[in-house]
Amino acid sequence: MGARKRLSSAEPPPSSSSSSAKEKPIFSDPPIAPPKWGLLLKLSLFSLPYLYLLFFHYPIQSDLRRSILINAGMSLAGLFLTVKMIPVASRYVQKRNLFGYDINKKGTPQGNVKVPESLGIVVGIVFLVVTILFQYFNFTADSNWLVEYNAALACICFMTLLGFVDDVLDVPWRVKLLLPSIAALPLLMAYAGHTTIVIPKPLVPHIGIEILDLGWIYKLYMGLLAVFCTNSINIHAGLNGLEVGQTVVISSAILIHNIMQIGASTDPEYKQAHAFSIYLVQPLLATSLALLSYNWYPSSVFVGDTYTYFAGMTMAVIGILGHFSETLLIFFLPQVLNFLLSLPQLSGYIPCPRHRLPRFDPQTGLLTGTNDGTLVNFFLRNLGRKSEKALCIYLLAFQAIACCFCFMLRYFLAGWYK
Repeated sequence: MGARKRLSSAEPPPSSSSSSAKEKPIFSDPPIAPPKWGLLLKLSLFSLPYLYLLFFHYPIQSDLRRSILINAGMSLAGLFLTVKMIPVASRYVQKRNLFGYDINKKGTPQGNVKVPESLGIVVGIVFLVVTILFQYFNFTADSNWLVEYNAALACICFMTLLGFVDDVLDVPWRVKLLLPSIAALPLLMAYAGHTTIVIPKPLVPHIGIEILDLGWIYKLYMGLLAVFCTNSINIHAGLNGLEVGQTVVISSAILIHNIMQIGASTDPEYKQAHAFSIYLVQPLLATSLALLSYNWYPSSVFVGDTYTYFAGMTMAVIGILGHFSETLLIFFLPQVLNFLLSLPQLSGYIPCPRHRLPRFDPQTGLLTGTNDGTLVNFFLRNLGRKSEKALCIYLLAFQAIACCFCFMLRYFLAGWYK
């Protein structure tokens, strides 16, 4: 995260001779650092469990596996395209004064570097291109899933646009809460799936029914889930690589969950719902990894609200249309805890500063936790002073533990809870 600096209205406008040699250095910002390919290579090793489940552990139908592999190949192409496009886009956003200073490096030479802002727009565009082109290989004109697929893309596109508007206009918090509910309208209007929930088995004798139809309440729940996922990614931030890192971890867990559900099920519609989820989460994971190669510590680009809104809405759509919203919320356990810690300040009960970041000591390069209600400060208060990179790794490890806890919980409750 960084405090974005805009061109002040008090500054004199450029003269008509702006094309002269003296004016040209205004736009000659140094290029951003190259992508961290070593980081991507290390993270690629975590794909081995997914590949094992896809090719060896489960007897997945050949046509379904073919669609997943086509989507994976297109996602990989999206990764390389995103890596190439980010430096190009960074030059344009800097020309429009969309840059920030890294507050967690204030007082050091890195704290004076103009870091391009809102590079999540590149991820959103490449993601949409990949997912739209994928329809040619998988969906027919009369496909039952085509309407919901395009409605999901409309939601994601709408949210990416609104996120970019937020980066440019810096809208207040009360408006930020409304943006995801507006962006979720295409999905809510086009949703034609079931609106029922399965009653937990221990409660069936007391309630007397096994399936409960919620009707419009279910759609309201879908809208609230979109609002939570979008804003929870946005407020669990403040460190280089944290916003993108948590998205990568959750997306990886969603991917493994989907392939496990496809392999264990015999219901064709259930399999298709989870395959639908894979078709969206693979491009999200690939493009996010490309952004992480620039955003990991020390960050050479900032993702902006554009990315956090885009990632949150995409994962909400994936959970809704994949019919595993309960599992998604457990994957979001750190974000839930961060929201509960933030609630007193977000509600106005306790004064809320603009940047609820830890204090940085330029002499030692360590961060110290403040009394602000965020998971970042909570970790620092309990674990002691940490460097920004070490703290981010701790938080992402906690995210991975939460995802593993979800898998363990589903394993122990299978057959008893539902």
